Amino acid sequence: MAVDPVCGMYVDEATSTLKAVVGGRTYYFCSTTCMETFLEPEKERKRLRALVLFSFALGVPAFLLSLAMELRWTPDPWMIPLTFVVFLLATPVQFGPGLRFYRGTLDAIRNKSANMDVLIAMGTTAAWGYSTGVLAALLLGVNVDPSTYYDTGAIIIALILLGKYFEELAKGRASEALRKLMDLQPRTAKVLRERREEEVPVELVEAGDIVVVRPGERIPVDGAIAEGFASIDESMITGESIPVDKVAGDAVIGATINRSGLLKIRATKVGKDTTLSQIIQLVEDAQVSRAPIQRIADRVASVFVPAVIAAATIAAAYWYVLGFTSWRATLGGYGIHSPVTSALFVFVAVIIIACPCALGIATPTAIMVGTGKGAELGVLIKGGEYLEKAERLTAIVFDKTGTLTKGKPSVTDVAPMAGATAERVLELAASAEKGSEHPLGQAIVRRAVEAGVPVHDPAEFEAIPGQGIRATVDGASVLLGNRRLMREAGIPLEPAEPTLDRLEREGKTAMLLAVDGRVAGVIAVADTLKEHSAAAVSALKRMGLRVVLLTGDNRRTAEAIGRQLGIDEVLAEVLPGQKADKVRELQARAEVVAMVGDGINDAPALAQADVGIALGSGTDVAMEAGGIVLLKDDLRDVVAAIRLSKRTV
Repeated sequence: MAVDPVCGMYVDEATSTLKAVVGGRTYYFCSTTCMETFLEPEKERKRLRALVLFSFALGVPAFLLSLAMELRWTPDPWMIPLTFVVFLLATPVQFGPGLRFYRGTLDAIRNKSANMDVLIAMGTTAAWGYSTGVLAALLLGVNVDPSTYYDTGAIIIALILLGKYFEELAKGRASEALRKLMDLQPRTAKVLRERREEEVPVELVEAGDIVVVRPGERIPVDGAIAEGFASIDESMITGESIPVDKVAGDAVIGATINRSGLLKIRATKVGKDTTLSQIIQLVEDAQVSRAPIQRIADRVASVFVPAVIAAATIAAAYWYVLGFTSWRATLGGYGIHSPVTSALFVFVAVIIIACPCALGIATPTAIMVGTGKGAELGVLIKGGEYLEKAERLTAIVFDKTGTLTKGKPSVTDVAPMAGATAERVLELAASAEKGSEHPLGQAIVRRAVEAGVPVHDPAEFEAIPGQGIRATVDGASVLLGNRRLMREAGIPLEPAEPTLDRLEREGKTAMLLAVDGRVAGVIAVADTLKEHSAAAVSALKRMGLRVVLLTGDNRRTAEAIGRQLGIDEVLAEVLPGQKADKVRELQARAEVVAMVGDGINDAPALAQADVGIALGSGTDVAMEAGGIVLLKDDLRDVVAAIRLSKRTV
């Protein structure tokens, strides 16, 4: 079954007669209304493309002929016939593709406002009308200046339509990028109803339903694990290539892949409320939002249009009353022989010169292209306002866990003692932890598997809350845990203390391994840096930004991470409610602040910051609070977002 790209319902390709091919892909629809809604932007792009080609096809020859006549490259007897040819070329552009500007002018008059359509319509009509008057005079044998402005109106219309076409292309690219994500959504779901498993279209899944997901299948909806344990591949949403271990109570995202384990998931978000649908909504919101700079352009236009008309009227009045008398001899050389003709000439000249190609199209097109390009790069910008603010940033604040770091522990050090080898220490520790659900134990097992160290089944296993574990491996009594576990077992720690102190100063969690009553080694586990964190921080510092690390972790761990990244300003042991206060303090020092985070505890700071940048791998709350969302779990996209804003604004 295929997904209707408009309403999200599922359609049987075999029976559906409503389908369309766009961009080389076939889409199926549940109704004519959905198909027309989907195809409307494509139809508009095709209409604009045709109008642009038509305008340039006639406007460019009109321009070249007008230029040749103005520079006297053509014989004088050809002047009138060629002017008539230019009239025939420009008139279809003026009242064909240019018709939309007349409609916009009528709408502005009805709304008692002035917009760019008014000035474009006035300017091009004045050029066409004046030129037609000159052509009529020439045909009647009247001695007038033969210069005309047909080409001016035609080229202005062509250029503005070209800008609108680029705008539509940018919209289409942004929507297409996210539509590909939506295609990842499973089409059916296995739902438990009355203790029976039923396969139903995913749009029939309701919040609270229990959905069964087997290994290798995609999770159909957002939800929480009600039963089971699995590794979930969230790379298509977060960009994180390593599957994430999930247990009962953990949240899962629709369209991600269950790599191992049978799961029963309680649906929490379905339909338009899923993560994928929210991401699409972010882009749609960005397309219709207006940046302050764009609103300024609109306000300027509302004042500029009446001002231009007033200036043209004043200039025409001057030339009617005084100018013609003062410059009669000069004007006669241009074929202007009366006050009325001079006033009309000046009025038309002012209107044509003021016609604002750039002001009308440059700002909205730049914002649209910027947000569209961001979507292609996996940087979702909720609105032009954030694109503009990102260009003025002076400070950027990073959350630590899950943002700069991977958010899950990894083994960083294996220090053998008492004649043991590193491989033997890792083998005994991993064997003791085999089957453990504790994140630190799983990290040790992962490291052993990655290193090719054999992992055995423990003969006995006991988890001791708050201390560690006790197990029997290959007939040896193994303890793995903290100092308290060793002290209560009566095992001397003096040989291990220097190593423990060093690792703990580095912000790592150090675990002691004892075998048959003697310390055999120390294993350190830490939340390690993401692959590109250091590169991103370095690039931001080179851009002249003040980089701050903000975390609720203890100061020792936070400062260790700061040293690794080259971040000198570290704010540690900050409660979630205080994070926004820290951002506010920076703003009070005249800093324009961006906050980068991924968790619920980051949401207040994301909302307080001038620009909140949320990781797509984070929580919905963080994504809602952020003005920019990074789809990929790559902090280099923070740098890309800021560079994009600078190039756009």
